[in-house]
Amino acid sequence: MAEDNKQQLRTSLRNCLDTISSSIALTSEHLFVAGTSTSEVVGERIGSAGSEEAAAALYEEFADFQRKTGVHMAFQCCEHLNRALVVERKTAQQFGLEEVTAIPHRKAGGAMAEYVYEHMTDPVLVEHVRADAGIDIGDTMIGMHLKHVAIPLRSEQKTIGSAHVSMARTRPKLIGGVRAKYPTT
Repeated sequence: MAEDNKQQLRTSLRNCLDTISSSIALTSEHLFVAGTSTSEVVGERIGSAGSEEAAAALYEEFADFQRKTGVHMAFQCCEHLNRALVVERKTAQQFGLEEVTAIPHRKAGGAMAEYVYEHMTDPVLVEHVRADAGIDIGDTMIGMHLKHVAIPLRSEQKTIGSAHVSMARTRPKLIGGVRAKYPTT
């Protein structure tokens, strides 16, 4: 992959992450889920042509985002690992996440999960999270890992590479019915 293509991927992802950051103030108290099909990013069918180069470029941008915000990252594996997530062990401990046993690789987990697992400090896999926000690059279906009330986010950035992008943040459930008062956001 050419260097200008890698930079274009990073710029596209940064635009998306800026959209998310402008809608929710993420901190070290929050969890962010990322689902990424590097196959879709490089213009192929999901699960068919995982790209370590695309994963590396995107991971660099995710790492910058994490450093800037302090948010904890969870990277979703593919369906062959039941969409388990790669997180740092300290993240699993802080959020009370139950560890499961597998090592993601390109054909079971996906190129992004494999890359993340190889580059995190102390990675573990967990089966479920309830994230505060997330990004879905290539229609990987992250919804199962978001808190119950997800708010779709719209952005000028509709794709990363050739992959369709969806983003969401969450909010607490509104309870109490017509008599209740709610804070404005």
